[in-house]
Amino acid sequence: MIYVALRMLLGDRGKYFALLVGITFVSFVVTQQSAVFIGLMTRTFGPITDTGIADVWVMDPKVQYIDDIKPMQDTALLRVRGVEGVDWAVPLYKSLLRARLHDGRFQSANVFGLDDATLAGGPPEMLEGSLTDLRINDGVIVDTWGAHGKLAKPPASPGEAPTPLKIGDTLELNDHRAVVVGICKVSRTFQSQPVLYTTYSRAMKFAPSERKLLSFILVKARPGADLDALCERIKSSTRLTAYTKAGFRELTMRYYMKYTGIPINFGTAVILGFLVGIAIAGQVFYSFTLENLKHFGALKAMGASDGTLLAMIVVQVSHVAAIGYGIGVGVASLFGYLMSGTELAFRLPWQLLLGSAGAVFLVSILAAIISLRKVVKLEPAVVFKN
Repeated sequence: MIYVALRMLLGDRGKYFALLVGITFVSFVVTQQSAVFIGLMTRTFGPITDTGIADVWVMDPKVQYIDDIKPMQDTALLRVRGVEGVDWAVPLYKSLLRARLHDGRFQSANVFGLDDATLAGGPPEMLEGSLTDLRINDGVIVDTWGAHGKLAKPPASPGEAPTPLKIGDTLELNDHRAVVVGICKVSRTFQSQPVLYTTYSRAMKFAPSERKLLSFILVKARPGADLDALCERIKSSTRLTAYTKAGFRELTMRYYMKYTGIPINFGTAVILGFLVGIAIAGQVFYSFTLENLKHFGALKAMGASDGTLLAMIVVQVSHVAAIGYGIGVGVASLFGYLMSGTELAFRLPWQLLLGSAGAVFLVSILAAIISLRKVVKLEPAVVFKN
């Protein structure tokens, strides 16, 4: 019966390809839009992911997300170091500063100031130079996206590509000279701003004069320490707020989910793609079932049960769903690959593949349900009518 079901499906090539187009459309839209959404949300907490050495982040209690800086007094660092379970704690400066480029333009950049002694919290991957080169006078490390993009030098002649920053080039940060001593690779930021690393003391020189400049405190827990319990001890002892890496990522993502229109915009696109897919696949499959009622009637007249006929429809729907899902995911993956060198955020984890597969098969089942009633109520005598 499976063979017969597939022969019925493939016999009408026009409707078969129309079904594939509908299911492929759903698969592509759900996968592509969800992957862009996940990629965009991942960028919101990119600095937290890159700073993998820290077990706990300590900050002002009013901080709502990674870019919501509420500076603390430097004495907070000593209080945190005195909490039981803390192996070490170092300061981290983070701010958005304006960099003056070679042609006089200004470009905002995320500047991170690392502990002078340990350089803890530095970039996860160095492409050129070394992290210890930050100890060179006026040294900064620039991320590769910024070096080749917004911080790049103007082209030598009209029509040519901008010249990427290289080691030895200079910038100005708050009227202070900064020398590029390394190129690193970090996660893209939410606003796609360039990222610069320097020492904490030098960042104090680059930053506008303020009474408080300590952005975060990075804490490494002692081996075997309970991180959640350590966060509670830091809160009670210092009156600051402490989060584990996972907790700080969740806090940041919750803020963007709640206070921005990103979830609504992408959710609307996914839902519309889902509904359009149901409409296309349902209409085509219903038309396909009506045209094949005489064949279903003949099978019923020969003794086929309703369960057998329904199983045939399930086989037909599953066949189209599997092929359409594969094509849609393949096109979405190709799209992400081709856009990998652009500003587009695209992330395709395996969990999303499972979710999109569930969405595609749900669309297929809903499309099949429209036709099930016709088959169940079909009278075998219909095959003998003119």
